[in-house]
Amino acid sequence: MRLEDLLRTAVEVIVDRGFANTRTADVAKAAGVSQALVFYHFSTKHALLSRAFEYAAEQDLARLQAVMDSRDLPLDKLRKLLKLLAPQGRSRSWLMWIDGWSEALRVAELEQVSRRMDLRWKEALTEVIEAGVKDGSFECDDPYGAAWRINSVIDGLAVQLMVHEKVISRRQAFEWMRLAAARELGLDPAQLA
Repeated sequence: MRLEDLLRTAVEVIVDRGFANTRTADVAKAAGVSQALVFYHFSTKHALLSRAFEYAAEQDLARLQAVMDSRDLPLDKLRKLLKLLAPQGRSRSWLMWIDGWSEALRVAELEQVSRRMDLRWKEALTEVIEAGVKDGSFECDDPYGAAWRINSVIDGLAVQLMVHEKVISRRQAFEWMRLAAARELGLDPAQLA
């Protein structure tokens, strides 16, 4: 079995069972391999979980990078980033992130991976905001702070949507995400629709 197949299986098991309840034996069984093979690739359970989280996050980051590499104007990139960040349904990606953040409180390896991956989102949003300020699309004195605040609103609303389903609608949450971004950047929220 290829390492990528093992990681893909680990992600499926983690989404189903959660980080705290996933055992290497669960991953081995789901992959149809021996537990020894899992330990051949990963020295510890935490190494497996951290690498699986990184593998899943890299899929999200590839979509982020496609937006960043495009020739779109900053406003168009911002629209696309907001849509990428907003949860769509009971998203496997958001389940991994939320559970990963929680487990990162106790597992140093996972904290390092989640911090590095999470910072990439904020760096990309900062880049887009800086480009928009430079070309006159946005008004913002603190692109770095604005990126963190926008991302924090999105993260908080995503947690509410994923954990407390149907307390607010996805449509309402996305509207609030757009409103937060618009206020930070001196835009009319309709420009982000």
